[in-house]
Amino acid sequence: MTNQLKQKNRKINLSFIDKDIEKLAKEINKQIDLTNTANAEKKRTENELKQAVANISHDIRTPMTSILGYVQFLELDDITSKERVSYTAIVKNGALRLKTLLEDFFELSIVESTEFPLKIERVTLNNLVLEVLVGFYEEFHQKGLEPIIQILEQDIQITADVSAVKRVIENLLINAIRHSEGNVVLFLEQQDKFIQLIISNPAPLLQENDVAHLFDRFYKVDQTRTGKGTGLGLSIAKSLMMKMNGSLTAELKEKQLVMTCTWKT
Repeated sequence: MTNQLKQKNRKINLSFIDKDIEKLAKEINKQIDLTNTANAEKKRTENELKQAVANISHDIRTPMTSILGYVQFLELDDITSKERVSYTAIVKNGALRLKTLLEDFFELSIVESTEFPLKIERVTLNNLVLEVLVGFYEEFHQKGLEPIIQILEQDIQITADVSAVKRVIENLLINAIRHSEGNVVLFLEQQDKFIQLIISNPAPLLQENDVAHLFDRFYKVDQTRTGKGTGLGLSIAKSLMMKMNGSLTAELKEKQLVMTCTWKT
């Protein structure tokens, strides 16, 4: 069977005297290249799907096991009222964790759909960034972090979907606050042909290999998958940026994780 596949993918020798035959051979070789590329992409997608299913199963099973275990404790007759309150809180946290997981899975499926609706309009990015930042005051406070904001006073406008831009900024801030080892820096600038929102934070434990996979669905730097996130936030943010004809990139600069959103002016 393997030899048969090799025979199918073998290209045609182009050493023909007849130019018509040579032209036909080139077209056949071109189709072989396209077929090989399609097969490689299919295999990559299948592997990614298998890994995604494994990750989803793990992420759902963990809180579900905890919930079922503590529900059994709650059914006991000899537990104290203090224990009942504690077990109930654990069950509630597990249920909320499941809710977050399912919402992220659903959002990713919607965002990556070809029919995902966008309302494109002129958006003042300065105001939007500050509006989102205000909503994260408590998260910054709890982590003992202080956002360092560098935004020009004049209005910086982009053509985008307001809700989608908010979601992108929220996901980037959630990632920065959750994993930062120091203060988070937000920098908004306008160049001749593009506008950039840059969010950076210290990440001394992050490796270049991690950065290369940050936007992969379900990827977590913590390979034990014990963190709070689903590994979908950055993937969703990148998908939204692409749908708005923008881009989202990540790089490691002197132990600082730098996320850059770019829109064309």
